[in-house]
Amino acid sequence: MTDLRTRRLRALAELVRGGALASQEDATARLKALGFRVTQATVSRDLEQLGALKVKRGGVLGYALPDQLGGADWSAGRLERILREWVVSIQASGQMLVLKTPPGSAHLVASAIDRADLPEIAGTVSGDDTLFIALRDGVTVHAMLKRFERMMGQEKVTRA
Repeated sequence: MTDLRTRRLRALAELVRGGALASQEDATARLKALGFRVTQATVSRDLEQLGALKVKRGGVLGYALPDQLGGADWSAGRLERILREWVVSIQASGQMLVLKTPPGSAHLVASAIDRADLPEIAGTVSGDDTLFIALRDGVTVHAMLKRFERMMGQEKVTRA
């Protein structure tokens, strides 16, 4: 990694930690103001490399780094809030749960589920607006579906 890229990543991380970034465009403008020659595509790659996630805090969307989202933030209550806020639908398919979210939000939900460290879950795979939850052997998919439905509240749940 070049020295310039290292400095740019460090500056971007400081901006994210400061809670001042609401969008990639905002990050691009702020980095340019600091003297970096960047495009939105570069900022997008940099945010991904830093592991930055878009989170809602106090009703405002912004970026956060994984170390800013400590274990206490991902308690059961936090997971429930994320599921209620971001999951549009959930259904069982084989030994997996399939969750739909608004575009660009699946990674946020998957990260929350991963950090909750639920023993029944082997892992998650997320795309743009869909995520798959792989259940461990011996876990009943319909029991987990009901558990997630309870966490989400019934008003947003649809079944196939």
